[in-house]
This record gives sequence, C-alpha cells and structure tokens, in this order.
Amino acid sequence: MPDEMDAFVAEAREFLDSCAPRRTTPSSEVEWGVGEDRIAYFSEDPPDVDARKVAAARDWQRRRYEAGFGWITGPARYGGRELTPVHDLVYDGVEAEYDVPDTGVLSLIGLGMIGPTILLHGQEAIKDRYLPAMYRGEVIACQLFSEPGAGSDLASVQTTAVRDGNGWVLDGQKVWTSVAHHAQIGMALCRTDPGKPKHKGITAFLVDMSAPGVDVRPLRQMSGGAEFNEVFLDGVRVPDDHRLGEVDGGWRVGLTTLMNERASIGGESGPTGRATSLPFLAALLEANARLDDRATRRRLAELHADQAATEYLNRQAVRRLRAGSEPGPEASISKLMYAQNLTRTAHFAAEVVGPRLIADTGAWGAYSWTELLLSTPALRILGGTEEIMKNILAERVLGLPKEPGIDSKTPFRELRRSGGAR
Repeated sequence: MPDEMDAFVAEAREFLDSCAPRRTTPSSEVEWGVGEDRIAYFSEDPPDVDARKVAAARDWQRRRYEAGFGWITGPARYGGRELTPVHDLVYDGVEAEYDVPDTGVLSLIGLGMIGPTILLHGQEAIKDRYLPAMYRGEVIACQLFSEPGAGSDLASVQTTAVRDGNGWVLDGQKVWTSVAHHAQIGMALCRTDPGKPKHKGITAFLVDMSAPGVDVRPLRQMSGGAEFNEVFLDGVRVPDDHRLGEVDGGWRVGLTTLMNERASIGGESGPTGRATSLPFLAALLEANARLDDRATRRRLAELHADQAATEYLNRQAVRRLRAGSEPGPEASISKLMYAQNLTRTAHFAAEVVGPRLIADTGAWGAYSWTELLLSTPALRILGGTEEIMKNILAERVLGLPKEPGIDSKTPFRELRRSGGAR
C-alpha cells in the first residue's frame, strides 16, 4: 500500500506541476488578505465575475477528469479510477498545495452529494448520461429539497409529482436552492402519494432545469450575495427514466444525499479556511494593535484549539478508512465543528476590528469580514440544523432516549394542563 500510494502521489504532483503554480508557503499565509481583501463564505461577485469563476471551475474539473483525478473513487465505466477514499483524501491534500480554481460550485453539491446518489439509485441510462458529464465539469447539479413549509422537517414536502403516461408532471415550489442559477439538472423530492405516511409517499426525480415550467428566482442575502434561489415548478414534465429509486421510496434516496451533504460540508476548505488560520488571525491582531492584549490572545488560543481538534477528528476519519473500517460519526461532528469554528472566528474578528467593520475604508482585514459575519447564521441551518444534528448524534451515536413526542390529537390547552407531552 505505501509503495502504491507513493506512486499515486508522484502521479498527482506530475499532473499538478504541469498545469498549476504552487501556493505560497505557510509562513506567508498572512499576506492572503492584501491582494484580495475579502473573507467570504457565500459569494457576492458581480454576474460577470461569477460567470468567469464558474467557467474556470468547469475547465479545471475537465482537466482533472481527463488526467484521471476527476472522480478518483468512481467506477471506470463513468471515467473513475476505482481507487479508495484514502486516495481521494490524499489527492485533495496534494492539490491544496497548488493555486487552482475553486470548484465548489461543482463539487460541494453536485459531485459531493448528487453524483453518489445517482450512482446508487439512478437507472442505467441516466447514469450513463449524467455521471461522466457531471464529473467532467459539463453539468452542474442542484438540490431541490427544501420548501417554504419543509425545512428541518423535510418529509413534509408538498411539491407533487403526478403520473402522466410514461412520465410525471411536477408542480410546487422549492426554496434555499444553492447554485440553481448555474445548474443544468436538479434533484427533486416530490410527493407522489398523499395518502401514505409522509415518509412513505415521496419519490425522487432528476429535473432538467431548462425544461418548460422551471422558474429560478435568486434570493438576495443580507450579505449582498445571491447564492440561494427559489425554484417554481409549474407543470414540469419529467420522464420516468429520470426517477431515482422506487416510486414512493424517495425518502431513502434523500437520506443518501443528506449523508453525503454533511460529509461534504464538514470537510470543506478554501480561502475562508486560510482566513481562520493562526498566522492570519495573529496578523489581524497585530494590524489592530491587539497582539499584546492577553484576553484577546487567550480567545485566539481557544479558537486555535477548536480548529486543531476538528483537524485531528478529520485525520481520525482518514485513519479509519485506511484501516478498512466503516465511516463513523465524524462527518456529522465535523459539520457542527466547521460551523462553530467559522462563526466564532467571524465574531472574534468583528470584536478585534471594531467600528471599522462597517465602513469600507480600504484598510486591510477590516470591512472584508462583513460578508462572512453576515453569512455565518446560515451555517447553523444548511446541511441539517444544529438542533437536528445534535439529536442525531445523541440518539444514534450516544444511545440517548428520543425527545418525547406530541400527541397531535390532544388540544394544546389540554396538553399544557397535563404538564407535558404524552
């Protein structure tokens, strides 16, 4: 295994050296904010800049795919290498040393969540059509799950899918749909049998985002960006071969996507990750004359300790995979820690910068934190709310009893008199 892995790393470096420059050394990380003074989780780029970034991401994914690094764990039939998750993680570590385009618009949702779901639940013609195109960077996918009345309680989706000949007709509204304005396909959860219990009457479909009746409307965030969208489906026709899994078996399909989602979010990295590094934040203290403030330095040390703990947790996941074990609960915990670390860092930076946070004076490391600060509340929601994630860990990992249920047939007034749920 070591000799084979060494050969794989050498192959990866040869590819990357041929088409990408090395990043600056860790000691110069503190210079990151000078040339591009933005610290963001969600983008607020103008449309022309956003389009260029998407084009660059697609081009880089195509080059990776053609070199054999676009889908390292995927089946050879679809252009994959059929290697282990450890190879995938090792390649990510090597690529992090190079200055390459950010492929998050492709990988976080499409390749990280929906691609594996199609592979597991898709019909053969659909897998042949979409999987190579997705991992080659030609097709971007979005996730049509949440609705105005179905967020944390995802099984309450009301978008309908009604049989019509050899296909289906979809009607409804989805909301908080990331990258829908860039996507060619969307994975939708729809209610196909209202008479069944809510988890039993759902079916999953792949929807052509350019089909008649699909209306994508961006939602402007308080950070200034518009990464989310609401999507209206009005009489959208979907062939039956675009169905994922069995009819009324969509909840199982959706769970596959959600499990991949938590792993993708928890393992996410990029410029924001560098901005939370110890050298970067120490430079921020120095620039604001707070480096000798003992209380502030103590808080910085606490942040660094939490970040180190998360990093070690992710390393533990790699060791488990290397040893051939099944994945453990690390992905769910990493998702919680990732959101916590970014949120605490944004608030720490806001306190250090002070009033300069709200005025774009051009000062390094000041106003640039605004976008991240305004974006962090979303981290507590996306990929499963923190409350839902903690319940999952408590009940399924620690074996704690479930929260008491509510008898929906009992009026709330009587419930209060009785002193609690029954």
